[in-house]
This record gives sequence, structure tokens and C-alpha cells, in this order.
Amino acid sequence: MDRWIVDTRPSTRYPIYTRANVGEVFPEPVAPLTATLGIQQLAEPGWRDAWIRFGAFTEDEFDPEQPEMIGVFGGYCFLNVSASRILGVRTPGLSPEIIDQNFFGEQPGIPPYQPGPTDERPDRTAAIAETLQWVLTARSLDELTDEQAALNALRDARPDLTTLSDAELAARGRHLLESRFRHLFGTHIFITYASTVPVGIIQDVCTAVGRPDAIMPLIAGVGDVESAAPSMRMWELGRVATSSSSVSAAFDEGIIGLPDRLRALAADGDGDADRFLTGFAAFQHDFGARGPNEWEVRSPTWETRPELALAAIDRMRVSDESRAPALQQRRRAATRERLGAEILPLVDGDPTAQAQFRAALHASTLFLAGRERSKTNAIKLVHECRVTMEELGRRMVEAGHFERPGTYGMLLADEIDQFAADPGSLAAELREREAAYATLSTVEPPFVFEGAPPPLGEWVARGGRDVPVLGIGASMSGLPGCSGRAVGRARVLLDSLDPGALEPGDVLVAPLTDPSWTPLFVPAAAVVVDVGAALSHAIIVSRELGIPCVVSATDATRRIPDGSLVEVDGDTGTVTLLEPA
Repeated sequence: MDRWIVDTRPSTRYPIYTRANVGEVFPEPVAPLTATLGIQQLAEPGWRDAWIRFGAFTEDEFDPEQPEMIGVFGGYCFLNVSASRILGVRTPGLSPEIIDQNFFGEQPGIPPYQPGPTDERPDRTAAIAETLQWVLTARSLDELTDEQAALNALRDARPDLTTLSDAELAARGRHLLESRFRHLFGTHIFITYASTVPVGIIQDVCTAVGRPDAIMPLIAGVGDVESAAPSMRMWELGRVATSSSSVSAAFDEGIIGLPDRLRALAADGDGDADRFLTGFAAFQHDFGARGPNEWEVRSPTWETRPELALAAIDRMRVSDESRAPALQQRRRAATRERLGAEILPLVDGDPTAQAQFRAALHASTLFLAGRERSKTNAIKLVHECRVTMEELGRRMVEAGHFERPGTYGMLLADEIDQFAADPGSLAAELREREAAYATLSTVEPPFVFEGAPPPLGEWVARGGRDVPVLGIGASMSGLPGCSGRAVGRARVLLDSLDPGALEPGDVLVAPLTDPSWTPLFVPAAAVVVDVGAALSHAIIVSRELGIPCVVSATDATRRIPDGSLVEVDGDTGTVTLLEPA
């Protein structure tokens, strides 16, 4: 295969692409429906909307004929580095290097920034300055809470999908995304870049006054973080299980078949089982949109595959009360308040810097929480499309057109209506695409490329690279994610559905940390992740939960032996192997 059916052409104006950051949210190849409808038709223009709104670009700086900000190559999603660096050039107080650090992490192979003749634009810098002023003076983000209410109402009003015709399901799935996703995604990107402003000021001030140790704690414990909320609710459900001998016994038998065992207990009059099931149903209603690879329309979530959530609850129920997420968040919030009061007097001789620092402390809590809320809003919309198309896919399995419901993801956006009207006309083609897609999952995409990606035939097989294993006393480095130091047995997990080996006090070593992973932070003593950057989802959640964290630790899941004793230093971003397994 030379190219995948939805591959895009690389931009000539903005030639550098990377898997950094996007590898966390699209770890697998992108299904054609997500690529054509979600990314190319909606997310790409949404990203451009965000940068125009921010003041960084004008419409004529984008190619009207093809995607540039988000590329699909060999089926894998890539983000444009070159354009992001121009944002760093044009934004007061930022630089291309700061943009790289915040969004792409310390990963190997990214070419250094080379200035372009049109990178600097005083008119854009002036427009950005107005946005920065708004960021530092905003008192609330009502736009996001209004959107949150609208998405919650959409979930509450979900019709009985089994009563809709095939054509109605297809139309509903497409309409859900076409009506709102571009706006929601653009808002998420805009808020994400806005969040870099106060964080950058805090970093600059703390470095200038000789307190770099205060940077991470000052942007932790911000509160009201949507992505941390599921962990709080899972903890409560875990406490329900822990307090009941019957529910605990049902968990002890394993996750597979657990819902049926609990329902049988409840039917026999077990009040504890009924209470757990009632709480879990409410959890699925409120957080069922979350899960692994959640931007991908056909991926499983906590609603469509409850075992994903139950596996995380199972690990929480065996954790000590001291690991309670709410308790950790309050501790981090108290530390943040204390350090803010300590730093302010250190810039007393510069009233402007002091005012900026005070404003940045408030804005960081507002916009970091806002970033996660804006993402959650978009994810909820994707999920409503998902459950709609899942019903259509289920019917196709019953009719013999599909082997599994998710094959609907092999559709292109312009094929939806044809398929709903005459599934047999495309069934064979979709099965062929599914087989081709499976081959893409066996290769490892390049982390970064400039100009054009290597031909697919030159991509290495997953796990095909030789990686040196850490020796006793040796260390590896990544990015500090959340401050603190911990020692524990490394538990290398590659699948968030099967975390049974993770015991309280272990160090979780994971390939990535999408929302299906982050509840597993709670029982862990520390977290080490192959990928990630300063403003990645994993770091924001780890800071809320108070878990020492190191991200962008390249190949940690292959270099750290499972069961070995390791020390994780979240302040320096180092992981040291102390004893063998």
C-alpha cells in the first residue's frame, strides 16, 4: 500500500509535521469517516477559525484547497509544527521554542526553527496583544458553560435510537457533527492556546525571581477540571464497592461478566449491588462519552464498553483512603495559594510584573480548567454521533453486511447516504478497507517529518526498533509533569482495559494517557508516559490528582522492565531504576 484512502498532501508553506501531542488522542490510524467528516471537513477549518480569532493569522495565510494544520499520512494523524511556531513568533512573550515545549515535548528529531520571510507580522502581533489582554482580565468563560449545558441537554434528549430508520440514523449521525463540531473544536483550540498565556507569565516570573520550583505547583490544583471529574466519581463508586462484601466479591471474580453478576445480586434484593448499579448508571450518563481514543467516532467508551470504567473502579476500590482524588486536589490547591503568596512579594519592585503575575494566577486556573471543559464539550458531541452510528452498525451485523458494528467507520463522509439506502452496494468495499486499515496498525509512524513523510513501505514495524533497557542505577529523562518524588514497582501496562496488575503504590508506566488511563493515576504512586507535553491532558489531570508524573519519556514502556523498582522525580523529569524485577 502506497497511501491510505484518506491521506492528505503535506503543506508546502508549513512543511513540518509531528505525531507529538496528537499521538495521545489518535494513537491508532484514523478511520475514514473520522478523517473525512471529523478532521478534513470540520476540525481543520475549526483550527483555522481559532487562530483567526486569536489574532495570529488571517484567512489568506491558509491554503483554501487542502488541510494544512491537521494532516493524515499513512492513516495516522499529524499536527503541523511550522504554523504553531509562527504563532510563537507573533505572540508577545512566546517563542517557537516555548511552543515546542508546551505542545510537543522533548521528543527527538524535530528540526530547529528557521525564520521565514512572512513569519513576523506587526499587525498580527497587535491583534494578539488584544487577545492576551482579554485572557488576563477575563473573570469567567460563560461561553463554555453555556455549551456544556447545551451538550448535557442533547444527551438528556437522546431519542430511542432503536426506533429510527437506517436513513434517520445516518442523517442524525452526520448532522450532529456538521451542526456543531467545527465551532466546538475551534473553541477548544482557541482556549488551549489562550491557556499558554498565563502559564508563560508564571514560568517567566518564577524563573526571574529564582523560584523555578514553584512553576508546576502554581498551575496545579486549579479545580473544576472536567477531565479529573470522572476520577472523583469513580472513587466514590469504589468506596461503595469496598464497603460491601457482596459487591467486593463480585469484583474479585473479575471484570468480565461483572455487570451481570451485580444485576443478579440486585435482583435477589442485594441493596448494595443496587446502589452500585444506580450510581454506575448515573456515572455512565454523565461521563459515558469518555474513553480511549475518544476523538475517533468508532472507538469504545465508558458507555459503549462499561468494562473500561469498571476496570479503573476496581483498582480504586483497593486503594487507601489517603489516595482520594478530592483530598489530593485540595492539597494541591492549598499549595498553589501558599506559593502564590510567597512569590508576589519577590516581584514587589516591579508593579507591572506583579500585576501581571497576580492576573496570571487567576487566569491560569480559569483557562486550564476551560481547556478541559472545551475538550469535553466536543467529545460529548462526538459520542452522540458514535452511539447513533453504533446502532446502525449493529443492524448491519444482524443483516450480515458487517462482522462488527464499528465497520461503519470505514465509510467516507460522502458515502453515508448511499450506504444507508443500499448497504450492500458498499459492504464489500468497507470490508476491504477494514483489512487494509488493520495493516496500518502494525507499523509505527515517523515521529516527525519535513516536506513529505517517508513512503509507507519504509515505516518500521511496531516494536521493531532496538531499544536499550535501563540498567541498575541508570536513569532516563522526560518532561516534569507533576512535582513530587515516589519509589515503587514499575507496572508496564499497554492496555487500559487490563490494569489488574497495577497495585496501590506501583508506578504506572504507560504508552499514553487518554481519559481511559487517567483514573488509573489514583492508585499509582507515580506515572511515567512515553509521550506528552507541558499542556497535555495527562499533565493537567495528574496535577489535579497530585500524582508525580513524567511525560515525554521516550520508549519508557520498553526501556523500564516490568516489576523493577524505580524512583520517579516529577520535579526533574527523571526516572531511575533502583532494583531489578
